[in-house]
Amino acid sequence: MTTLLLNLRRVPDDEADEVRTLLEQNQILFYETAPSMWGISSGGIWLSRPEDRERAKALLADYQQERARLQREAYEEAQRDGTAPTLTQRLREQPVKVIGLFVAVLVLLLVTLLPFLTLG
Repeated sequence: MTTLLLNLRRVPDDEADEVRTLLEQNQILFYETAPSMWGISSGGIWLSRPEDRERAKALLADYQQERARLQREAYEEAQRDGTAPTLTQRLREQPVKVIGLFVAVLVLLLVTLLPFLTLG
């Protein structure tokens, strides 16, 4: 029976490529499913042999731990260098998106608090 190793929803292409390479280097047979046309399914990396499951999950856990450490270090370095994106930079680069998110948060707060504000 096949086993889903990695759901590819919101997985960057470079990470998916590195996982494929990791599996190939360790001679673990796998196949991929493509995302659906309407976005219902996001695709995944599946293991072909059930006996590879534990080894593949251990390799993936080690890989993800190392990747998280490297990404954290890169972000901290960007913060020290002053190149990490800030709210002001994002507002300048994507004003419509930032203002839209701000309005959405305000609307949610208003809808949530409106019953309590109209009690008196």
